[in-house]
Formats: sequence, C-alpha cells, structure tokens
Amino acid sequence: MNWPAPPKLSVQILGFDGVQALDVVGPLEALASVHVAGRPAYEVRLVGLQGRRFSSETGIVFEAESDVSESGTADTIIVPGGSGLRNPDILNAASRWVLAQAPNARRIVSVCTGAYALAAAGLLDGRRATTHWRFVADLAQRYPSIDLDPDAIFIKDGPIYTSAGITAGIDLALALAEEDFGPSAALEVAREMVVFLKRPGGQAQFSQPLSMQMRSGDRFSDLIAWMAANPGADQCVEVLAAKVSMSVRTFSRRFKGQVGRSPARYAEDLRLDASRARLERRHEPIGVIAADLGFGSDDAFARVFSRRFGVRPSDYRDRFQTKVET
Repeated sequence: MNWPAPPKLSVQILGFDGVQALDVVGPLEALASVHVAGRPAYEVRLVGLQGRRFSSETGIVFEAESDVSESGTADTIIVPGGSGLRNPDILNAASRWVLAQAPNARRIVSVCTGAYALAAAGLLDGRRATTHWRFVADLAQRYPSIDLDPDAIFIKDGPIYTSAGITAGIDLALALAEEDFGPSAALEVAREMVVFLKRPGGQAQFSQPLSMQMRSGDRFSDLIAWMAANPGADQCVEVLAAKVSMSVRTFSRRFKGQVGRSPARYAEDLRLDASRARLERRHEPIGVIAADLGFGSDDAFARVFSRRFGVRPSDYRDRFQTKVET
C-alpha cells in the first residue's frame, strides 16, 4: 500500500543586502533536495527584508517570493549571516522580524553570523549557541548572556538552532531533515551533495592553527624560523632557551608574552600543522609521520591529533587528502 506523502514543511529564509550567499543557498539547496514518497518534503521560500530584491556580499542578486510585510508564518525560520548584519538598520529590522515570527514557528535557525539577529532579538539569552569562529569573541562581548561554544558545527537548544560559518549551514540543514524525516532522507541528500551527513570534529579542524600574525621580536625570529623548519627536532623548553641564551624561566615568560602561547604549545602546533600537510599530500604510514615529527609513537600522535581536531589522523586523511605521491 502506498501511503500519502506528509504535508510539506514550510521554511522561510531571510534575505537582505550584504547577505553571505552560501548561507542562503546552502540550506536552501539541501532542504529543497529532501524528498519523501517521491515528493519534495519542504516548501522553501526566500523572504526579503528590504523588498523582494536583495544583493549578496559578492554582488549576486536574489529575487525573493515575498518581503517581510507579506511573509506570513512558517514552520522553520532561517536567518543567514553576512556583512549586512553589521549595518545597525539591517540588524534591527532582522531582529524585529525574527522576534515577531518566533511565537508561530516551531524552530528558529541561524547560519554563521545570523546569530547576531537572534541575539539582538533576545532569543539566545541563557542558551548555548555558536557562530563562525572569527566572530565568537565579538558576539560574546556584545551579548554576555549567551553560552557560546566556539568549536561546535551546530547547536540545538530548545527550539533555537545555531550553526558555525558558511558551509556549516548545510550540516545543520541535513540535521533538520534527519530530525523531521529520518536518517535515510538526510543521507540521500548528503550523498547527492557529496558532503558528510555528520561531519566529524569541530570548527578547529578547519582553521589554521598558526593563523595568528607572529609578534615575535628580532631575538626570537631566527628561533621561530628554525622551529618551523624542524618540527620533528627536540623542541623542549631547555633546548629552545639555550638557543637564545636565556634561562628557561625568562625564555618561557618572554616567548609567551611575544608569541601568545607557551613554547610547548607552539611546538605542538607546528608538529600538528606539519602532520596535516603530510596527511593531505602524501600516502605514507601514520607511524612514519609520527616518528618524523617527534610524537614518539603512532598512538601518541593519534591521541594528540584527535584531542586537537576531533578526528583521528586516518579519518582526516580520508576526508582531506588531495593527491597520492608515489
């Protein structure tokens, strides 16, 4: 017997000038691709904040089906991020709209810095939430009542869902589909889009561990260059201090003050960064990488790597390797 398909769930995605295009298109495409009993499971509509037409940060022009004055209600409200929300007028209008929608919606969702609109509306007060790692500190400063997790890909706290930067909106959309229609429906979309159904790890695995600008003085510049060129060498604090003719105590204090982290943590970051590069570009035993980079054993390497990035080295290689060298 063929059972009738359930009614479509309504989704409204807010659009505004200066929106991040992928924050809109990623969840839209993912949810529009969900089918149940051979029919689309969602009715996804764009709603323009300042009229039906709006432009993304990169100049892509969108044409919404309605604007906020005629949007009606929806099961799910999605607020994308983008530099436009740093315009106070746009942020205030977006937060007013999402607050007005909240009583009638089953859930409210933000993608990336769309969390600012939810925060301004008071919807994140006392809740766990996340956003793009680059904006976590600013959001925390502006809205200290939010319990922010800087590493989460997405978080559900009651009817409020927040996600990390940009492509994390796809991860969250798949989670919504799984919640609504089960894992099979979500998995089919993940396979079609060639993405994880459940991405391993958190935001930290995709950010550059050495992304900070080096603030070292001339006395440390040669040392830091040597450390980067020799990540597998003995880089214990005694060896490093001797290279710059300082006592261990003085060296540790000055290094952390100028570089922003302890010598041991910085050395570990260099080793992990080098290990990721080799996992991405070479096909070689994990034990060889561990030995070359001074981890002592492949088990020790796996523990340190997993603690930092949330995935084992072998899983990271499976996901990110770009080519095989022979």
